Amino acid sequence: MFNTILIANRGEIACRVMKTARRMGIRTVAVFSDEDKDALHVQMADEAVNIGSAPSSESYLVIERIVNACLETGAEAVHPGYGFLSENPAFATALSERGIVFIGPDAGALETMGDKLASKKLAIQAGVPPIPGCAEAVKSGDDATDIAEQLGYPVILKAAAGGGGKGMRVARTDAECREGLERASSEALKSFGDDRVFVEKYVSQPRHIEIQIIADSYGNCVHLGERECSLQRRHQKVIEEAPSPFVDEDLRRRMGADAVKLARAVGYSSVGTVEFIVDSARNYYFLEMNTRLQVEHPVTEFVTGLDLVELMIRVAAGEPLPFGQDEVHVSGWAIEARVYAEDPLRGFVPSSGRLVRFMVPEENEHVRVDTGVYEGGEVSPYYDPMMAKLITRGATRQEAIDRMNDALDELYIRGVSHNIGFLSAVMAHPRFIEGRLSTTFIDEEYPEGFRAEDIPHNSVSLLVTVAATMHRRYMERSYQISGRTPGLAQAVRDDWVVVMGGVEYPVVVRIERDLYSVVLNGERHVIQSAWSFGNPFFRCVFDGQELCLQVHRDNLVYRISHRGARVGARVMTPRAAELNRLIVHKPIPVRSNVVSTPMPGLLVRVSVAVGQEVDAGQELAIVEAMKMENIIRAKRDGTITAVLAEPGQALYVDQAILQLE
Repeated sequence: MFNTILIANRGEIACRVMKTARRMGIRTVAVFSDEDKDALHVQMADEAVNIGSAPSSESYLVIERIVNACLETGAEAVHPGYGFLSENPAFATALSERGIVFIGPDAGALETMGDKLASKKLAIQAGVPPIPGCAEAVKSGDDATDIAEQLGYPVILKAAAGGGGKGMRVARTDAECREGLERASSEALKSFGDDRVFVEKYVSQPRHIEIQIIADSYGNCVHLGERECSLQRRHQKVIEEAPSPFVDEDLRRRMGADAVKLARAVGYSSVGTVEFIVDSARNYYFLEMNTRLQVEHPVTEFVTGLDLVELMIRVAAGEPLPFGQDEVHVSGWAIEARVYAEDPLRGFVPSSGRLVRFMVPEENEHVRVDTGVYEGGEVSPYYDPMMAKLITRGATRQEAIDRMNDALDELYIRGVSHNIGFLSAVMAHPRFIEGRLSTTFIDEEYPEGFRAEDIPHNSVSLLVTVAATMHRRYMERSYQISGRTPGLAQAVRDDWVVVMGGVEYPVVVRIERDLYSVVLNGERHVIQSAWSFGNPFFRCVFDGQELCLQVHRDNLVYRISHRGARVGARVMTPRAAELNRLIVHKPIPVRSNVVSTPMPGLLVRVSVAVGQEVDAGQELAIVEAMKMENIIRAKRDGTITAVLAEPGQALYVDQAILQLE
């Protein structure tokens, strides 16, 4: 077994690997960029080495610097995590040449399966059905449209190298196909150093289902069941689960057998994932093989009881698999939600900055939190915006969903925007609860983008009761500490009006022993809580149900969050509420003539010039953020009257780029 391993990654996956290594008694080495000098993975490691400046092309992607870090620290092996160099055969070769073990498959398997075109050819040879499409890279827009017409629209343009949704575009017309080729090629070159793109038929209403495999160097290979990864946005997975609510035992057996067959065909040894697209008739097609640990590996660990990182390390150290296929057992259900620093209400634009508050649910046998950030730390604009993964499990799928809802309520983030509200809304969506999933779920259910009204709250009475209870507590404290003449104590009134969302809710709030009684619309609600002033979590028993809400008093407004819904409530006397109705609120003026960036990032290109007439929907500029290219389009017809930013310029949120009259 190794004495020291280096983790050639950052963030939550570096921390995740370190936890297992520490449990195994293995010393760990972290690598970090200038931007990450105070990162959590640096603090957790036994030793850390600086490998360059913030851009990954000058640090985490520089092979020689990581090899040198191994030589400096005596690391005998490298765990690559995912992303960066994890599927780079040149990296595995460079390590091998220096006598350092790559904790993953050999360079040959990385090269074959990391190239989507080569892996597709191998799948055909192995008898594993691929998605219909070309098996060669397209050279031009004309080539792409010719292939698309042969396959029939819609098609998907995909980078031959890499993964993670980068270098992928769906096209439904010739124009979209040409633009998609340009964007996919550019994005792939920046992310993977390889601009090859090929075209495949886009399967309608597809499910993305993957099979986890593990193989050793002695010819043993088993699969560990499937994961449902259909909940995606821009080809990036958002919610994953194991097992799949769609897969039956026969389909599981056949897909598992094909995954193992493919792994054997390439001589695979390590943890890997074979991804399939499955249609509504349960026909499945080989998509790609990820020759690394997956972001969503914890759901498999929860339902199998196995530590995939430990298995990777042991296999890399030359140990045989300690079990066979008949010894793999799946029990219960697990769900993972990816928590991103992004603003769902503004088109999911990435967010960066300091984490002013970051509090996570308590981990136990049913709840797990994988993270690489901490309160007071920074979310960098240079890297992937994922802050954490919440993983829950239960005996049934519904129990796992319920625990995920509770865990999301207990994840408290301030300082950057986040997608907790969106995740909660998906968890509560009837279609998700029923398991009717596809990779088009988010586009179909939120066709106009995600909006505040897409986060329904089925218990207005809960929010009103909590606001009224908090206000009563504040009034009681105020009357206790506001120096009064003895014998002339003022009593806290019982009748109040809670104003929430422009609606008035008259309530009567009384203390009854150790609980509060709130009468709303003639119905009595009972709430018991040990909440203290300043605590962001309002844990309570509401009408016999244990709940956790996030609360904050902002001057006279009570900010309350629950199940993703965020409301502001003011509690007034009946007379104050009467006067409040008379206040006239002026609308906020809209700057319709300014085109601004909805996200921080790098201005890659300005596609128009002063004096040019543009149509609604036309491309105006491209902003690169969190390693993805984002097209800024015109929202209306008009004429460009000014260009306010230059390509290569770093932009902040809402910075003006163009002026449109």
